[in-house]
Amino acid sequence: MNLFRRARGVLTGSPDAAASRSYTLGEIEIGGPWARASSVDASIAGGYFTFTNKGRTPDRLVGAASPDAERVEIHAIKVVGSGLLMRQREGGLAVPPDTTLTLRPRGYHLLLTGLKTPLEEGAHVAVTLTFEHAGSLDIECAVAAAGPVGEETLTSG
Repeated sequence: MNLFRRARGVLTGSPDAAASRSYTLGEIEIGGPWARASSVDASIAGGYFTFTNKGRTPDRLVGAASPDAERVEIHAIKVVGSGLLMRQREGGLAVPPDTTLTLRPRGYHLLLTGLKTPLEEGAHVAVTLTFEHAGSLDIECAVAAAGPVGEETLTSG
């Protein structure tokens, strides 16, 4: 089921600083991890990356943690009427075999809450990702400038 569809002009790429960084854990590959610099609310931030299951069996991102935040949750955005609802994905994110998922602004993302210090552009934030079958993987997200997510519009579909 497609919870949302993106219109043209969507910000989908990660910042250049993180674009070439990748990590591998068994058949799981993580690419381009980055986070937004803190802006209005310095106690929260979003984390983004792509992940690919190159194996033959499904896996699931079931959790995340960071020494720089009190809590890290896996979130999704859902269009509700003319607004958006951000909600935690209690069961994580399934990654079928031979599939790539992209975490990005206004889509699936990590929500880091209770940041110990505001994230500043050029810094890095450590995150441990936990997969149901592959296990845990430590990554480092490059912190990019705070800013709008673009002029795109989400429509239900």
